[in-house]
Amino acid sequence: MKKLVLFIATLLLTSSLTFAQAPTVAAAPNTVFAGADGKFEAPPDTALIQFNISAHADTAKAAYDLASKQAEQTRQIMRDNGIDPKTAQIGSYSIQPMYDWKTAKRKLVGYQVATNVTLKLKDFAKIGPITQQLADAAVSESQSINYTLDNMDEAKSKAVEDAYRRARASADAVARAAGRSVGELSYASVDTFENVRPMPILARSAMAMKAEAAPAPTEEFTPQTVNVTAHVNALFTLK
Repeated sequence: MKKLVLFIATLLLTSSLTFAQAPTVAAAPNTVFAGADGKFEAPPDTALIQFNISAHADTAKAAYDLASKQAEQTRQIMRDNGIDPKTAQIGSYSIQPMYDWKTAKRKLVGYQVATNVTLKLKDFAKIGPITQQLADAAVSESQSINYTLDNMDEAKSKAVEDAYRRARASADAVARAAGRSVGELSYASVDTFENVRPMPILARSAMAMKAEAAPAPTEEFTPQTVNVTAHVNALFTLK
């Protein structure tokens, strides 16, 4: 019985160690395997403003007309801030009936037209005026801002380079300790991750916007940096 318990314990320990080793690499003799994390951090160069245009009315046509009016207000706000409305992107559009479910028999009470809009900005100074003007016009029920890098691929490449340097340094340390030196790269695997930096939802009612002199929620704050991380596993030959 003791032998059986010992065998099971040994099997569980072996299994846990096997799952902890990833990825599985068939290391040949005279090779060294090393894994390391790397990162690249940079200030964002692009702001993504996301907001919705939503209209409610008794009929589908009235809701559509109201949404069209709000869309024109949005385009005018962009023009007033020196932004071409064509640069804004529509993510979705829907028109659907609205029902009152308080009674056993549902009752049609109106229609809703909704669309999501995303606007890319390079000039961060325009974020405050645009978000405030959208709120003043009661065009959007909610707004959010994400900061990112326009050339994310380049940032990922730099994070990978940093991870590889760290992995190579670890391999060099192991080789020196054994009186050997590192040769050519035989195998490598790469994983990259980017951290999204969302700001809190900027949902403001018309009542909250009465203070005309109030600063914009983003005023005088510095956008958080964009962090890209990478993990590199590398197999080197030994000299």
